[in-house]
Amino acid sequence: MNEELITALADLCKEKGIDKDVILDALEAALIAAYKRNFLSAQNVCVELDRETGKIAVYAQKTVVAEVMDAQQEISIDDAKKISGSYEEGDIVNIEVTPANFGRIAAMTAKQVVTQRIREAERGIIYSEYTQKENEIVTGKIERIERGNVYVDIGKVEAVMPLNEQVADEYYEVGRMIKCYVSEVRNGTKGTQIILSRSHPGLVRKLFYQEVPEIQEGLVEIKSISREAGSRSKIAVHSEDPDVDAQGACIGPKGARVQAIGDELNYEKIDIVKWSEDPVEYISAALSPSKVLTVEIDEEEKSAKVTVPEYQLSLAIGKSGQNVRLAARLTGWKIDISAGQE
Repeated sequence: MNEELITALADLCKEKGIDKDVILDALEAALIAAYKRNFLSAQNVCVELDRETGKIAVYAQKTVVAEVMDAQQEISIDDAKKISGSYEEGDIVNIEVTPANFGRIAAMTAKQVVTQRIREAERGIIYSEYTQKENEIVTGKIERIERGNVYVDIGKVEAVMPLNEQVADEYYEVGRMIKCYVSEVRNGTKGTQIILSRSHPGLVRKLFYQEVPEIQEGLVEIKSISREAGSRSKIAVHSEDPDVDAQGACIGPKGARVQAIGDELNYEKIDIVKWSEDPVEYISAALSPSKVLTVEIDEEEKSAKVTVPEYQLSLAIGKSGQNVRLAARLTGWKIDISAGQE
């Protein structure tokens, strides 16, 4: 260790955004372990690393006692007084025991410690950066597909989209650019792991946020989303401003906004529903495109009995019950549908 190395270390720490003292403290601890490992010392030792010059000294720490029982750990009061007249029983005396060839060991240890700490710090920086992107959309390139998992390059790290976060009918091809929802950021032993999703309802929410200026400006609020990925989504929207048409804003001129989102979701059908605090109105809207005749509410059970025209019963229920299922998830009400006369 020398002054040039300390200067180089300071520059490296500045470049990587790491506190130099954190690395030097870790280096001192590692040098103690290296000394004991290489010199089989049973002594209590400490290492002092001069932060300016890089000089390293190893000291055996001995307790001042009246009668020495263990020469490795203790020093007599008489011998301690020879070093300094101020020592008293119970004090700790530092006696330099730096080996002649300790510089070589120190240099090897320093390299290992610095490499490890920089790796840990970079992992921390990446974790911190991508934690801020949790519940956001990222765009990346599909790098590889292994055992059903899709690995996507999103910049500094490779993220993974597990099978359960994929859309069944979507085709994932190596080299394709893809938008994904960051559903989770994990900090594991192998570094930062980012879990992506194409099936999460949050992807629909964020795509509307990107596409609709009124949502970005807070004029339109997304109240609820229900989704069966790859097939159909329902989204409930509302505006406190009576002059703002929340549904129209999300649909866009000639349907351009909702169409752009549907295209990004591989032509998934999207129903935009007007939210209402009145459950009768809200449930009726959620069952779109079916016409609703009556809605009977049971507040205690949070259930609703809905009557629709007989010729629209299958439309209200939807294929395999999808429409009523999504409406129930969207509103949070259990919905029973029956046919009636207009």
